[in-house]
Amino acid sequence: MTKHNFVPAPAPAVPEFRTVNLDTPIVRPTGDVATIQLRKPRSGELRSLSLVDLGQLKVDALIKLIPRISAPTLSEPEVANMETADLLACGAEIGGFLLQKSQRTDALDR
Repeated sequence: MTKHNFVPAPAPAVPEFRTVNLDTPIVRPTGDVATIQLRKPRSGELRSLSLVDLGQLKVDALIKLIPRISAPTLSEPEVANMETADLLACGAEIGGFLLQKSQRTDALDR
């Protein structure tokens, strides 16, 4: 009988930036914002925020965090006025930033 050595695939790397295409652009006098980039937050950018709230995609936490990590920089009122689907898309990307490599691998195996 031949033994096969199973080598698990490495966990996918988390890119520092994720792009979110907005279904409903944010209207600005200088031009509409239809695409934003979210940067992987550093610990200092999470001050005064609960990781549990971010993991649960709580709206108040997302409204506070997105302006800190978005390019172009969005204001809190702009984020608060985003369409729900766009806010959820941003939240999903942020959730991916918060997982460790092993958790991302486990999620892919399910």
